[in-house]
Formats: sequence, C-alpha cells, structure tokens
Amino acid sequence: MRYAVYYTPAPGSALARFGSAWFARSAPCLDTPRRYGFHGTLKAPFRLAAGVDETGLLLAVERFAAERPALSGPPLGIAVLADFLALVPSARFGELDRLAADCVAAFDRFRAPPGAAELARRRRAGLNPREEALLRRWGYPYVMDAFRFHLTLTGRLDEAGLASERAEAKALLGEAALPLFVDAVTVAVEPAEGAAFRLLQRFEFGKPGGSRA
Repeated sequence: MRYAVYYTPAPGSALARFGSAWFARSAPCLDTPRRYGFHGTLKAPFRLAAGVDETGLLLAVERFAAERPALSGPPLGIAVLADFLALVPSARFGELDRLAADCVAAFDRFRAPPGAAELARRRRAGLNPREEALLRRWGYPYVMDAFRFHLTLTGRLDEAGLASERAEAKALLGEAALPLFVDAVTVAVEPAEGAAFRLLQRFEFGKPGGSRA
C-alpha cells in the first residue's frame, strides 16, 4: 500500500471537467496516467514508515492545509515533457514550487525508505548528480529545485503519438481557459500494488477537517 499527496482540481471546476472528459476516452496511452488519477504530484507515492499509520498521516495533512492560503496561479497550457503530454503552468509559479517543497519535507517522517528495486527503477531514467542526491535524501529525484509541476495526460509516446494526442487535447479544450487555483491538497492511496490510486481525502486550505473524495 502506498500513499501520495496530490493537487487535485476542485470538483466542478473547469479543470476537473477537462480531466473527466480527457480520461473518459479509451486511448491506450491513457491507461497508466488513469491509474494514478488526474493530479499534480506534491509528494510522490511512498510506503508508510514503521511506527506511523494512515490516521496520523491524514491528521498531519489536515493540520498542514489548515495553515495554508489558497494560491491563484497562471493558466495551464498543453506541453510535451520528454515523451509524454501534460498540462503545465504557462509561467513560473514560485508559490506552488514552495508548496510542493514544503509537502515533501513536512510529510517525510511518514515515508519508508525506498527498496533496492525502487531505487534501481528510478535510476534507469538516467539521473544527474543532483537528482541522485535528491533520490537518496527524499526518496524521489524530481523534488525541490528539480521539481516541475504538471498534470500528466498520457503515457510515453513517440513523436507521431504526441502530435496526435496534442491535437486531441487542443480540440477538447477549444477556446476555454484552464485557470490554476490551488485551494487544497489531497491524500491518495494505492490499496494494492498495481491497483488504481483512490482519492482518500481532500483538505481545503485555511479550514479544519477535510472532505472524503
């Protein structure tokens, strides 16, 4: 069982509607991102450390969110990141980068160290020295100064596949804007290895408690 801390769009928002419509499609390249859910990662999936439990994690995230203000950022645009399609902020959003860094650090006491197999899998991507150092310290290489916020839209694709899916995304979006409003963090859980992640609880900023997803 693994947990993650996500940004998920507010239910009923333009971004949530776009995500629902996008993942309602049956294209094979959606299978992997669909398993993880439509989200932006703030703290990557991790197994719980010895001596902590789900209840403690949820309480910590609730307290974290209660002290945070909502963030309004630049609109999202469609981009190619390496070999997959994603939504990314159209300009730098430093407040969101800091939020992600705070999530990584604040909840690290709940994270069990990654095993040898997971470390090997991460390293197959070809990490640079800084990413290797981040992997060793935080269990994930793309955090802190190596973080880039995005909402994944596809799995890996070749050039033709990327062009085709980008056209699909643009057609679905049309002339609509996708504003980025970060007003909560969500805890997600993978109940068994390979199972789809389930949104466990969404904690709105500046408020006690959270809503079950």
